[in-house]
Amino acid sequence: MFSRLCRALIASIAVLLPAAVLAQAYPTKPIRLIVPFAPGGTNDILARMVATHLSQTLGQTMIVDNRPGAEGVIGTDLAAKATPDGYTLVVLSSAYTMNPVVRKLPYDTLTALEFVAKMGATFCVLSVGPLLPVNSVKDLLATAERRPGEIVLASSGGWMHFASALFQGLSKHKFNIVLYKGGFPAMIDVIGGQAHAHFAVSVPALPFLRSGQLKGLAIGGLKRTELLPDLPTLDEAGVKGYDAANWYAVAAPSGTPRAIVMKLHNEIARYFTSPAMQKQMTAMGAEIDIKTPDEMRKIIPAEIAKWTQVAIDAGMPRAIK
Repeated sequence: MFSRLCRALIASIAVLLPAAVLAQAYPTKPIRLIVPFAPGGTNDILARMVATHLSQTLGQTMIVDNRPGAEGVIGTDLAAKATPDGYTLVVLSSAYTMNPVVRKLPYDTLTALEFVAKMGATFCVLSVGPLLPVNSVKDLLATAERRPGEIVLASSGGWMHFASALFQGLSKHKFNIVLYKGGFPAMIDVIGGQAHAHFAVSVPALPFLRSGQLKGLAIGGLKRTELLPDLPTLDEAGVKGYDAANWYAVAAPSGTPRAIVMKLHNEIARYFTSPAMQKQMTAMGAEIDIKTPDEMRKIIPAEIAKWTQVAIDAGMPRAIK
């Protein structure tokens, strides 16, 4: 009760203060940036880049706080329940729109957070090990047709599981989707021949794709990438409509003053659209895709609906509402 009263009071005060005054004064103390995943992943890498930039431009320390667990739910819930004053932010990914499909959540995905900015996305690559006699999506699907349910599609929870289920559904072929404890162990087993194929996430997989330890068959997004220019998209390769890019965004607790949200949005957008940052993101295997708070408000329910249908088609266990 006290927490709700505090949030309501802060929101009321924000309405009374002129937006320009509120934004000009902010920030006056360190800002916590929650990463709901372990250190080392793409969420964490982007969070630390954002933190460094905002520390320099806003003149306050940014504290990156890794709170992994439950596919991002633990850290996200912590952010959702924080005071909406601009001093707690969180870096989210596509898992935010997948979790409500398969998990009962302690927060409402549609109302708990105010998105500050979508920063960009990483693409995935349908990949096989070097020993598998498959050199195209057509080859892989033909093999799956001859051996239904035998081709192991290595996966893990969250985004990779949905990406794998979407591929199985749209390709209309039966695979043996095996869940690993993480994307990296899944990739290593594909390289070693213990599994046949998987959706490699661009950032960690690029060195293995370039060295030939993984064979890329197709890009999981709707457009090709200059990093792997010879690879078609899955849509081009015959799996029509396939799109499973993993996006990343900064958000704040719902009720955070609009002036503060937009000040942060403008700084993040300016940073990610700079030539130096565009070059750095491309080298990482990520693509810049800035979206405003209003645009994200439309994207979130659309994505939840998309992944809900994927879960239904794949027979994935659903969240109990």
